[in-house]
Amino acid sequence: MAATSSHSAEDLLCPLCNEIYSVPVLLNCGHNICKVCLQKDSEWKRCRECPVCGVKSAPGRPPINLQLKIAVDEYQVQRIRGTPEVCCIHTERLNIFCHNDEEPICLVCQTSRKHKVHECSPVEEAARQRKKEISAMLEPLKKKLKMLNKKKEQWEETKNYIQTQATQCERAIKEEFEKLHLFLKEEENSRLKVLRQEEEVKKQVMCKKLGNIKDQINSLSATISDIEKTLRVNDLPFLQDYKETKKRVKIIVQEPECIRDILVNSAKHLGLLKYKVWRKMADVIKHVPVTLDPNTAQSNLRFSEELTCVQYSNQQLLPDNPERCTSRVCVLGATGFTWGKHSWTVDVGQGKDWYIGVALESIKRKTAVFLDPAEGFWVIGLMNGDSYWAQTSSRIKLVLKQKPEKITVKVDYDRGKVVFINATDLTTIHTFIDRFTERIYPYLSPGLYDEIKNSSPLKICPLNIRVELE
Repeated sequence: MAATSSHSAEDLLCPLCNEIYSVPVLLNCGHNICKVCLQKDSEWKRCRECPVCGVKSAPGRPPINLQLKIAVDEYQVQRIRGTPEVCCIHTERLNIFCHNDEEPICLVCQTSRKHKVHECSPVEEAARQRKKEISAMLEPLKKKLKMLNKKKEQWEETKNYIQTQATQCERAIKEEFEKLHLFLKEEENSRLKVLRQEEEVKKQVMCKKLGNIKDQINSLSATISDIEKTLRVNDLPFLQDYKETKKRVKIIVQEPECIRDILVNSAKHLGLLKYKVWRKMADVIKHVPVTLDPNTAQSNLRFSEELTCVQYSNQQLLPDNPERCTSRVCVLGATGFTWGKHSWTVDVGQGKDWYIGVALESIKRKTAVFLDPAEGFWVIGLMNGDSYWAQTSSRIKLVLKQKPEKITVKVDYDRGKVVFINATDLTTIHTFIDRFTERIYPYLSPGLYDEIKNSSPLKICPLNIRVELE
C-alpha cells in the first residue's frame, strides 16, 4: 500500500517522539508507537501504558504493525528519491564527484563497475575546483563583452557621422549648384538623389550591423548573468548542472567584422563636380587631376574648394575608420595609380611646414612610421620655413636657388620614378627611383601649427581647359 494513498505525513508520526515511525508496534488500545520509544517510556514509568490514551498494555512483546511499517518505508523511499542530494539509484547521499563523467555520485556508485576506475573526489573539494575553472573561463567572455560594447559605441558614432557627413556633402553640393544657372537644377537634383541613396543604403547597413551586435551583446550578457547566478548556488546543484554550464561558457563569440568603405564616398559626390558638367558650364569649369579623400584625413584637417584644398584647423570628432590616417597630419588622394604617367601641381603657398608626394596604399595609418621609401613614402618637405628635405632612408637636404610656391609632382609608375619640379622655373628639385608593386596615392601634409590662424593651406592647382566647338 502506498503511503501517499492511505496515510499523510502526520499519520506516520510517532505520538511520543513526534518523528516518522522507525519500527511501529500496535498496542492493545489500537494506538501505535515506535518500538524503541515504547521501551524507553516503559523503563522510565516502570509500567507499559499507551502515551496517547494512558491504557495499560498487557505484558509481552506488542506486534509490529506491518501495514504501517510498509507505509513508512514507502514514504521514506519516495522522500529520498525526491531529494536532489540523494542518488536516485542507491538512495545514498551524493557526496562524491566523478571527474571522468563530471557528475556527482554516491559511495555505492563509486565502488560500482562504472566508476571504480574513475578519478573521484569529495563534492566540496570538486566544487571549489570546478567553480575556479568556470570563473576563469568566464573572464574571457567578460572581456569579449567589454570589447563588443566598445565596438558598439564606435559603430553608433560611425552611424551618426554618416548622417553628419551626408548633411555636409549636401550643403556643399547646394553651394556649388547655387553658382550655376537654373538650367542645371536637374543635374543638382540627380546628384542629391544619388547621395541620399548612398546615405540610406549605408545607414541601413550600419543599422543591421548594430542590430546584430546588440543581439550578440544581449545574448552574451544573459549567458554571463546566468552563469554568474550558477556560480552562487550550492555546490551540489552547481555540480549537477556543471556539464551544461561548462557547455554554455564555451560559447564562441565572433569577432566584430572590420567594416570598410562604409562612410559616405565624399570624393564621389564632391570631387570634380563642376568638371562633370563642363559641357553645360564650360566657361566656369576648373579641372584638377587629384581629389583629396577626407575619409583618409587626420582629424585636424579641413577641406574646401571641392576637396582640392586642405588646411590645418581645429580637431574634429571623426570615426576611426580603417582608411583614416591617425599617426600623421596628412590626407591621401581619392584615386590611386597602378600604371601609367600622372602629374599634378600643389600650391604650397607660404607654408612653413609641409610634405607632398606619393604613398603606398598599404602604409601604416594608425602607428607612427618614418617618411621614407622603406615605409612606403616618396615625399619631399619643408621644415621651419627654411630647409627642404628629400625623405630618403637617410634624409637628403635640398639646396634650392628659388623658394617654390608651386611644385609639380610627376609620377611614372611603370618606370618607378617620382619627380618634383619647381613649377615657377621648371627646375627639378628631386627625383626618386624605385619599383612600385602596388597602388600608390597622392600624399599631402600641411604640417602642424601652434596657432591655427597662422596655418597655410595646400591646394591642388587646376588645369587649363579648352573646349572647341565644331
